[in-house]
Amino acid sequence: MAVKLERIIADLGASVWVCSSWDEDRARELTDGTELVVCLGGDGTILRAARIVDGKEIPIVGVNLGRLGFMTELGAADALSRITDFVGDNGYMEERTMLQASMAGPGGGTYHALNDVVVGRAGKARLVRVAASVDGERVTIYKADGVIVATATGSTGYALAAGGPILHPEGRELLLQPIAAHMSLSRTLVLPPDSRIELEVSTTHGASLTVDGQIEVPLEDGSIVSVQRSPRVTRMLRGSRPRFYETLIKKLAVPE
Repeated sequence: MAVKLERIIADLGASVWVCSSWDEDRARELTDGTELVVCLGGDGTILRAARIVDGKEIPIVGVNLGRLGFMTELGAADALSRITDFVGDNGYMEERTMLQASMAGPGGGTYHALNDVVVGRAGKARLVRVAASVDGERVTIYKADGVIVATATGSTGYALAAGGPILHPEGRELLLQPIAAHMSLSRTLVLPPDSRIELEVSTTHGASLTVDGQIEVPLEDGSIVSVQRSPRVTRMLRGSRPRFYETLIKKLAVPE
């Protein structure tokens, strides 16, 4: 599929490169001067592509070779016939909110996520305590497997599996969603876009910060992770304005 798409786009006179999304460093180098990324795979591949183009405002067109494909635009059956429609920035540009997670200490740094960041247990199946504050005001201490901070894009991912609501993908709100909460607040909080969330871990065993389910950073007792809306966005190029609710029902196979 990649070879065939490469030939079709090259026939339009465009310069084309091909790289595995698993080789993020190499792919990031190749994006200099790139105007469009065609991403072959599933939603997980698009999450890696979003990191690869992070900060460069390069739009992504997703070709679904996976199972669900919430974020992809083309299917394997129509990709070859429709890909030329997207060369030259044609179509509807959809901007997706991203998260920025920061922490100090060992493994500290700043991470950007399209779906979610999770502060939770690692290793042993034991609860962690996560003290959550929003804009400097203490909300609660979660006793749970973990806590998810999700974007609207991530609302149909791990947060949904944990019992959270579904937000429109172009929404700017953030979700604060506990995972398997025990004797503590179990409801989702829907927060304004400019909220600043602090999650402080209290544990005598393993804990971790997970970014988009693909990057894992160990956390120590007392670690604090700050999460807010990123100044960056992920740009998704669509053939036309998406019919989100129709897609939602189709992907989740909800009976009418």
